[in-house]
Amino acid sequence: MEISFTRAALERLKSKRQGKEGFIKLKHDTEGCGCVVSGVSALWLVDQIEPNDTKISTNGPDVYMEYNTEVFFDQKMSIDAQPGNHFSLKSPAEILNSSMKFYDQTKQNTGS
Repeated sequence: MEISFTRAALERLKSKRQGKEGFIKLKHDTEGCGCVVSGVSALWLVDQIEPNDTKISTNGPDVYMEYNTEVFFDQKMSIDAQPGNHFSLKSPAEILNSSMKFYDQTKQNTGS
């Protein structure tokens, strides 16, 4: 699996991190969705990766995902910055999330 960040996305991600340490995860978030198939993609900043997380090849920071959620994503994807402080996640075949959010899940969290 591979993710290509645009320059604007890398700048936005740096701004969102606010210098905080941690790991970026591409998350298939199912909270409040009612079903695992209805999940939405999101970027999370976390304190540590889990044993079942796999590293995704990128042109920017290391990104991890839970291995069992790989089925919800495409092999080649791109992340771009969007108006309204969001990101978009696309593949050559489809738009996976045109309004992907970034969540700071670290212990030093001051907001998302």
